[in-house]
Amino acid sequence: MSFISTTFELLGGLGIFIFGMKMMGEGLTKTAGKKLKNLLEILTTNRLAGTAVGTVITAIIQSSSATTVMVVGFVNAGLMTLNQAIGVIMGANIGTTITAQLIAFKISKYALHVIAIGVALYFFGKSKRVKYIGQIFLGFGLLFLGMNTMSDVMKFLRDSFYFREIMTQFANNPILGVLIGTLITVLIQSSSASMGILLSLTGVGAIPFSAAIPILLGTNIGTTITAILSSIGTNRTAKRAAWAHAMFNILGTGIFLIFLYAFPNLADQIQLFFQRIFKTNDINRLVANTHTGFNLLNTLIWLPFAGVLARIVTWMIPGEEVIEIKGPIHLEERFLETPALALSQAGKELNRMAKQAILNVEVAQRCFMENNLALFDELEDREDNIDQLEEAMILYMTKLSQRSLTEDQANEVNNCFHIINDVERIGDHAENIGELAQYKIEDNIPISDKAIEDLNYMFKRVLETAYLAIQAYFDNDLELAKKVLKFEDEVDRLESDYRTGHIKRLNEGLCYPGSGVIYLDILSNLERIGDHSANIAKITLEGIKR
Repeated sequence: MSFISTTFELLGGLGIFIFGMKMMGEGLTKTAGKKLKNLLEILTTNRLAGTAVGTVITAIIQSSSATTVMVVGFVNAGLMTLNQAIGVIMGANIGTTITAQLIAFKISKYALHVIAIGVALYFFGKSKRVKYIGQIFLGFGLLFLGMNTMSDVMKFLRDSFYFREIMTQFANNPILGVLIGTLITVLIQSSSASMGILLSLTGVGAIPFSAAIPILLGTNIGTTITAILSSIGTNRTAKRAAWAHAMFNILGTGIFLIFLYAFPNLADQIQLFFQRIFKTNDINRLVANTHTGFNLLNTLIWLPFAGVLARIVTWMIPGEEVIEIKGPIHLEERFLETPALALSQAGKELNRMAKQAILNVEVAQRCFMENNLALFDELEDREDNIDQLEEAMILYMTKLSQRSLTEDQANEVNNCFHIINDVERIGDHAENIGELAQYKIEDNIPISDKAIEDLNYMFKRVLETAYLAIQAYFDNDLELAKKVLKFEDEVDRLESDYRTGHIKRLNEGLCYPGSGVIYLDILSNLERIGDHSANIAKITLEGIKR
């Protein structure tokens, strides 16, 4: 068999293995429902719970990288602290060993049987659940079919003198084994796939147990590259979470390597230990158990010292990070029985929501003027939070409205409903402006200096109007409310004058037509923000008159 033919057969087997693993993971995820992310958010109140959740979810989705990427996203969004994230990451390392455990079961000869069952369920199943189960079977069968293909291709290596010499070097110099395991995993972006290749080699006798240990340690390090790449563009804490995954595996591997060099026969002792415990000489089962045992032991060692790991990555990535808390923080259900307190808390939450909406107008302006797409991501993230707050506020105020209220309290609840809507709409218009900025940046659309000057002044007046409207409402200030209405009249006049002037420049060929659409749309959105600010001021005036 030629080298090219062997290479393609090996890569084909690896491709079937990875595809099967992905399909099985997707089927398990769909069968489990859409609650996996919620599970991560809810059950991470302490390190131990986080470790358990990380283990379970990774075992289900068959990817520690996917779990860690989710964790990095949650940390970046402020839904999870660094210490909570470290617990989940440790659990992910344990959960990822389930693939090797499945492979170690000698059921590969039934691969085609399992595929046949999977195809029947997937294509002829009446319900979605049956189809998802069929997808699990199909992925499971393809995983073992890929393993069989790789094992058949690699059988010749057990008789290769040169390959045996290389494997002897890995056993005698474990650092080389760790490096090759890391490199392979970085290249194929999956520690489970790397373990599949390793078990294919050990299964045909091409690699001895002593050489397999450092390679499997390297797969743990290599798999962390995905989370590190996903953390590019995130906040400092999210980057720290990604690097915590890497440092956890690097430090654990480093400690184990010290023991391997200090005790040359340690690999043989580990093999003997697992042979006695599990009553088996099957090398694949021994390698799989070593993989699980190492990750479990590494977690048990580091779990009490998660704070130390957090300090290490904080030292590596210094600086302060202000995490914006997601969701409501003032809407306590117990206050509903005392409407005056409930209204006070709702006011605090509404003020917080309003400040975020107006801040997004500022961010949209900076995104447009600075051509900074990273600011658009920040804006989108905050807009999601504004939508969450709107939903929570409406639910809370609806419950409050069903209580026994005085006339003034009922009016205040009614006013709050209107202002929630106006604030949410301000956030929507800020998002619209952000999308126009994104369009301008990505399509490299030129904007004239005159248009930039007009927009900057319009932003300034609109932001002043919005801030004064909120201040007038919460301070119950009649004069400020009147000032807001005057400002809003000016905003309307500016929008009309700027629109007329820009259309004139377009007709004279002084402006690029594509930029005209963006310019006029931003003017329209800013004018609407002014309208919503005026609505808030009018509610303030009506409340004072009563």
